Amino acid sequence: MRLRNQNKQSRKEGKIEKMVDHLVNTEINSQRIAAVESCFGASGQPLALPGRVLLGEGILTKECRKKAKPRIFFLFNDILVYGSIVINRRKYSSQHIIPLEEVTLESLPDTWNAKNRWMIKTSKKSFVVSAASDTEREEWIRHIEECVRRQLRATGRPPTMEHAAPWIPDKATDICMRCTQTKFSALTRRHHCRKCGFVVCGDCSRERFLMPRLSSKPLRVCGLCYRELVAEKRKEEEREPEEEGRRQPQQDLAHSRGTTYGASSGEDESDKSDEEKDGGSAGSWPTGVEFYASGVKWSSFHS
Repeated sequence: MRLRNQNKQSRKEGKIEKMVDHLVNTEINSQRIAAVESCFGASGQPLALPGRVLLGEGILTKECRKKAKPRIFFLFNDILVYGSIVINRRKYSSQHIIPLEEVTLESLPDTWNAKNRWMIKTSKKSFVVSAASDTEREEWIRHIEECVRRQLRATGRPPTMEHAAPWIPDKATDICMRCTQTKFSALTRRHHCRKCGFVVCGDCSRERFLMPRLSSKPLRVCGLCYRELVAEKRKEEEREPEEEGRRQPQQDLAHSRGTTYGASSGEDESDKSDEEKDGGSAGSWPTGVEFYASGVKWSSFHS
């Protein structure tokens, strides 16, 4: 059975190899990539590189902090690109680029208001998306996983084992998920711990900690995660050479504590999701999932 599964997986990966070999350096591939660059305009990064192939594209629903929103996704053989839809097939904004060697996928069960879900996990950001149908979800997962395996082989990197926690949506709870006492309101706002992703109140998230894989600045964390992070930091320092341990610990802990007890009830960049930083624009698309109701196929993979 194991050999049969391995042979089946090899055949699937062979399809991606053939697709890449067939499309690379072709005029149609160059035109497709140029069209994507044109839709993102000057706000997006150049996407055309030697050996890069656009394998598929489609609209997925991304579960954001405040509500689920449609996002355009493009799968290349080495990166995953997504952005906000301003005018479908004509103008996109807020481009995000994820190297595929950093990606891990996790299938998720349906909920009462979202079906065909899975999580895209990386060391810097993790988030949940859903497709218009189970078939489209399986196509996305299969193509992404095959490209990830191909990219890991090409780079020689091991799979990423440490992933950022996804932010729990605001509407998932009316009370702080740490103290379970504070009720959120128009005056008592929600915050998110950047370590665990929990929705927490200001009093339970006064601390900041420097997590280089997420940001160059100390980020808001809840009290429990802060204590765990400090303990981990101390253990790391104890394992370092003695002379390095005398020079670095005080500096690092001072850095992480320097903003620990500053004003945390106000807004800061660590409180904002990508959607808030980008302005939250979803173009003229309706709210919720009504835009899938027509039964049209919302994703396509090239050959």
